[in-house]
Amino acid sequence: MAMASAVSNASAAMLAQKRVAVLGAGKIGGILLRALLDQGLLTPERTCATVQHAERARTLARTYNVAVGTENLKAVRDADVVLICVKPQQVKQLLEEVRDAARPEQLFISVAASVPTAFIEKGLAAKIPVIRAMPNTPCSVRRGMTALCKGSYAEDAHVELAQALFETVGRTAVVDEKHMDAITGLSASGPAYLYIILESLAEAGVKVGLPRDLATLLAAQTMLGASSVVLETGHHPALLKDEVTTPAGCTIDGILELEEGKLRVTLIKAVVKAAHRARELMFNQ
Repeated sequence: MAMASAVSNASAAMLAQKRVAVLGAGKIGGILLRALLDQGLLTPERTCATVQHAERARTLARTYNVAVGTENLKAVRDADVVLICVKPQQVKQLLEEVRDAARPEQLFISVAASVPTAFIEKGLAAKIPVIRAMPNTPCSVRRGMTALCKGSYAEDAHVELAQALFETVGRTAVVDEKHMDAITGLSASGPAYLYIILESLAEAGVKVGLPRDLATLLAAQTMLGASSVVLETGHHPALLKDEVTTPAGCTIDGILELEEGKLRVTLIKAVVKAAHRARELMFNQ
């Protein structure tokens, strides 16, 4: 773990010297831009971003104190690191726009769900390093999870640079690209599943007489605490569940209801369905 931090620190220092372009400063692009600037990993004078509309560009320029425009080609021409943060169905057109400005010494990092590195490499029509990233929305409070994989021309140094970037908004994991659609179904879509569970727990608290704000606080902090125990101890969730479940106690009756309601199999099916949908999105490119 210490070695990983040292690598990240070195890469972070290197990132601060790079000129970075964020193509598509929308939801996830805006989250990354704000976090990187706040953490000092990017400097305003070396950073630019693009959006579709000029009025939006002016607003973001005032908000982030960086150059924001509508011309992707211009942004790429002056950049060392390019973040592709547009929607998956917009990637093909974007690559056509910026192809003439792309250079092998640049690094392209894409957060577009379901778009393989090979698709981006082909679109750029050059041997350009590409990293594919799959972050999730808790990045907005710097508790995100981002999976990273590298394309054919990316090297370990490029991966480390991408890790330094995404570790500003949470944790990272470097994986084989074959796992990315499954990761989309689990960690990218996962917050939505957990919000439903959290909402349901809070509603249950109201049902048994708790004020709604207290019930929501109890449910949210309980979910956060349980997740933290898994991350900090490394213990299997089943073992931790058994530690809470005393013989003939309250918890086992609750678990029985969950099992009868097929919560476990429903969550598994939700991840499988979302992963399948992620693969279908690419086929529709």
